[in-house]
Amino acid sequence: MKLVTFKIESGSIHTGWLKGGGVVAMQQADGRLPNDMLSFIDDHKTYFDIIKTENLEDLEPHYTLANVQLLAPLTNPRSFRDYVAFEEHMLNASKSFGHSVSEAWYKIPIFYFTNHQAIYGPDSEIKRPLKETKLDIELEIAAVIGKKGSDIKADEADDYIFGYTVFNDWTARGIQRQEMTVPLGPHKGKDFANAIGPCIVTKDEFEKYRCTISRASHPKHLAMPLTTDGRFDLKMSSRINGMTVCEGNYNSVYYTFPQMIERASENDVFLMPGDILGSGTVGWGSLIENNFSVHRPLEPGDVIELEIEGIGILRNKVI
Repeated sequence: MKLVTFKIESGSIHTGWLKGGGVVAMQQADGRLPNDMLSFIDDHKTYFDIIKTENLEDLEPHYTLANVQLLAPLTNPRSFRDYVAFEEHMLNASKSFGHSVSEAWYKIPIFYFTNHQAIYGPDSEIKRPLKETKLDIELEIAAVIGKKGSDIKADEADDYIFGYTVFNDWTARGIQRQEMTVPLGPHKGKDFANAIGPCIVTKDEFEKYRCTISRASHPKHLAMPLTTDGRFDLKMSSRINGMTVCEGNYNSVYYTFPQMIERASENDVFLMPGDILGSGTVGWGSLIENNFSVHRPLEPGDVIELEIEGIGILRNKVI
């Protein structure tokens, strides 16, 4: 299912799922279903049982997409970790910043906590931070956690994933360049906006994309950790004002979501339903990777579209 949060003409906000060219509203479908996404995720097994038992997936849409405004599918995540899981991006961005990649990056999945209060959805306007001259995008996929757990092993981690969405990790490179001279990780350069959407695709819909990377057929992955579960053959692309600036694939990821979950939940740390994990940027999925030579830094009026196969398009405008 492709789950959404949306606003109708009266201004009220609802949850539901995409169906054809429209949206089925959960509570109009069955009053036992909740009207916010976090509550649905918290007890999703019960609610999916209701949907299946009552054949609610066969319902006709209550609204057309033209008559609703899609919001961030999960407006209130409990936390938001973002990883740097693509080696190509790590190499490219480090070179642009004049850094080298730490040996530690090849040993453990590295993440930081981003601002889970600064959540934007499809067609949200993103305000460029004051005096920022190098506003950038980052093309990522995000996993939404669906079950509480700690010390989760990678080979069990798929059970803890609820679904996936498109993630734009907006970045103020001018601010970040100064901050990254202090070895504490990203700070204000990542603090102002995280856009997700247009929907959360439940993990069962991703099985048809699942793949296993062969080290023999992918020589550049010779150093890749043994666990290959969790990779998907998903096309990822970004466009600015209609111009394609990146075309990649999630199957090039170095660390998978199961490996990220294992790392995040180590040492008795609990992951909770509604937590979000960002994949990090696919190779060439940000403008900094070529020092803005493919496209200038973002300016007010620019329209950015991030598209991931099987999920959809996340569109935002800079103001």
